Amino acid sequence: MAVIAKVWIEPDCITCNACEDICPDVFKVEEDSSMILAAVRADGAYDTNAGAKSPLSGTLGADLADLIIEAAEDCPVEVIKYELAEGATDDAPAPAAEAAAEAPAVAVAESAPVAGVSEALAAVMEGDRSLTILFGSQTGNAAGLAERTAKLAEHYGLHATVKDMDDASVDSLSTPRLMVITSTWGEGEMPDNAEALWQAASAGGPSLSATHFTVCAIGDTSYDEFCKAGHDWNNRLEAMGAVRVHGMAECDVDYVPPWQAWVTEALSRIACVDASGTFHETLVEEMSAYASSGDDDGIADGDFTPGQVLSEEMSITLRVFRYDPVASSSGFDTVACALPGHATVQDLLVAISNDLDGSLAFRRGNGTGTPTTAVRANGRIVLSDVTRLDTLVHDGGTLLVEPLPGHPVVKDLVVDPSRVERALAAAAPWMRADPREGEVLANGSSMGTMTAVAAEDLHRRFDVHAPEAAHGMSDCTPHDASYLGPGVLTRLWQRASDPRVGAEQRRSLLRTLQDEGGVWSETDLSAIRRQGQEGRLVAEAMTDARGRLLSEFRFAGRSGRHIKWFSRTVKWSGTLNETILAAQTMGPIGAIMNLPATVRMATGFTRTGAPLARDLQGFIAPGKMPPLVNSLVDDHHEVKAIFDALDRRF
Repeated sequence: MAVIAKVWIEPDCITCNACEDICPDVFKVEEDSSMILAAVRADGAYDTNAGAKSPLSGTLGADLADLIIEAAEDCPVEVIKYELAEGATDDAPAPAAEAAAEAPAVAVAESAPVAGVSEALAAVMEGDRSLTILFGSQTGNAAGLAERTAKLAEHYGLHATVKDMDDASVDSLSTPRLMVITSTWGEGEMPDNAEALWQAASAGGPSLSATHFTVCAIGDTSYDEFCKAGHDWNNRLEAMGAVRVHGMAECDVDYVPPWQAWVTEALSRIACVDASGTFHETLVEEMSAYASSGDDDGIADGDFTPGQVLSEEMSITLRVFRYDPVASSSGFDTVACALPGHATVQDLLVAISNDLDGSLAFRRGNGTGTPTTAVRANGRIVLSDVTRLDTLVHDGGTLLVEPLPGHPVVKDLVVDPSRVERALAAAAPWMRADPREGEVLANGSSMGTMTAVAAEDLHRRFDVHAPEAAHGMSDCTPHDASYLGPGVLTRLWQRASDPRVGAEQRRSLLRTLQDEGGVWSETDLSAIRRQGQEGRLVAEAMTDARGRLLSEFRFAGRSGRHIKWFSRTVKWSGTLNETILAAQTMGPIGAIMNLPATVRMATGFTRTGAPLARDLQGFIAPGKMPPLVNSLVDDHHEVKAIFDALDRRF
C-alpha cells in the first residue's frame, strides 16, 4: 500500500489546475504556482513545500496517497514530486487474485440444493450450472461487461467462467450455456482478440445443438456497420445449431443502459436451461423473482465498478442560471443547500426541482457520464450526472452553475446541441468507402489494416467522451458562427489520423481542418487545456492537427515554424511586431513596394509601436537593434481576424 511521506511542487508550474481538480485537499493553484495546503503539512506552512519539504500530518499520507500519485502522474510539466514513506510501495498486493490462481480447476460446476423455490425450479437448478461468457474487446468495455455479467450470474445459481476469445478454442462454444459479449471495431470488423476464434468458427466446428446462447453487441451508430460483430456471432452460432434463448442486444457508445436491460432478461432465461440442455421457458418468471430476492442486485457493483467514496454533508450556496424563453428574461437564483459531498451536480439540481422549484429545466443522465448533461460549474465544463459536489466547491462555498457555452440556451440549463450535430453531419467524420489498402476476411467481408499498437494509440489520443461538452470548452464558439468547434474538429482529426482511411477522404478532412472554421479559428488552446483530462486531449489533438496542416499545406521548415509561433504570439498574447507582420503578409513584390520596411528588416531594425524617430535609429547605426519590446495591441482579436482573412497560414 502506498503511503506518501512528503509532497512538494518544483519550479516551472504552469498553473493548469489539474492537481487541484484531482486532489483539492492537498493542492491549491495560485497565480504563479500550485501550493501545498497548510492543513495537510506538519509545519502548518502554505507554500510549494519545495524548500522545507515538510512531512504530511497525521494519516493524510495514507488517506490521500492514491490521489496525490494520480495528480503527479497527470501533471503536464511533471513538477509535482512526492516521497514514499519508508517501507511503502506504489503497488498494492492482490491476494485475492493470487488465491484464485492457486485454486484447483473444477471441471463441472454443480450447485447446492436450493430452498424457497418450486420443485420444478429446484430440479432445473440441480447438477451442472456452468455458464461460459466469451468476450471480444478492443478497448476493455466488453471485458468489463463480461465481468459484471459473471457477478450477476451468481444470483441465478449459475457458476460463470469469463474467457477472453483470444484464449478460447472453437470447442469452447460447445457448452450448455453460452453468452457472447463483443464490441465492433472499425467498419464492422471483429476486435483483435476475437479474430482467430471467429476465423475458426467460420471455417467449421462442432455441432452446437445442445448449446443455448445469447449475444450482447457494442457498437457506434456513427459507423455504417453498427454492431456488425455481434450480428455475425449471432448468425454464426445459429448456423452451427445453437439455440438462441434471448434476442441480441445492440448497445451504442452509451452501452451500460441497454446492457442492463439485456442482462437481467438474458440471465433469467439462460438460467432456466437445466443440466440436460433443456430450456424451461415456463420457469423464467419464477427464476427472475428468485434472482431479485437477494439484498444486492449487483447491477452497479461489478468488478469493474469502483466503490463510492462517501463524504460528509456540505452546506453550500447555489447560484443557478435561469432563462425564461417566453418572457425573454434571464438571471440567477440563489439557494442555500445542504447535501453530502459525494452527491453529484445532478443530484443537487434534482433536489432543487423536487423541493423548491419544479420549473427548473436541466437534462438528466443515467449516472454514467451522459454527454447531454454537460454544464459549466464554477468555470469548469462537467457532466452533471457524474461530477461530485466536493470536487467543485468546499463546505461553505458558492457553486455557480450555468448552461454549456457555445450552444443556444433553450430554457435554464437546457441548451440546443444541434449546431454540433449539423457540423458533424456536414463534415462526415465517419469512414467513407474510398479505395484504400485493406484485406478481405474468409467470410468475404472487407477490413482495414491496423496494428494493435496503432489502435491503442488512436484511442489514447482521442478518448473524448462528449463532443458537445468539448464544443463548450472553447472561448471562440459563442462568438464565431463559422467555427466548427473543438468537438467536431477533434473527431475530424481522429478520422484523418486513422491509418485505414483512404487518401481522398484524408485530403478532404485536412482541407476542412485548414479552411475557414477549422483549427486556426481557435485563438486560445490553453482555455481548453484547463478543462481537465478531456480538455487536455482536445487541446493536444488540435495542436497535432496544426502541426500536420503546416506540413501538408507547404508551411514546413523554418518559415512554417516562424509563421506558427508568430501567429500564436499575436493570437494568444495580443503582442504585435509591425515589421514582421508586413514581412509575412506582403510577399516579395510587396517588399519592393514597401522599401523602408524592407530596409529596416535588412538592417536589424523593427518598428514596434514606438515613435518613428526610434526607427530612424536604424539608418544612423545600422545593424543594432534598439532596446524595445513589442507593444500590446488593443483589441488583438481584431488583428487575429485580419490574419485569418488575409492569409490562411495563420
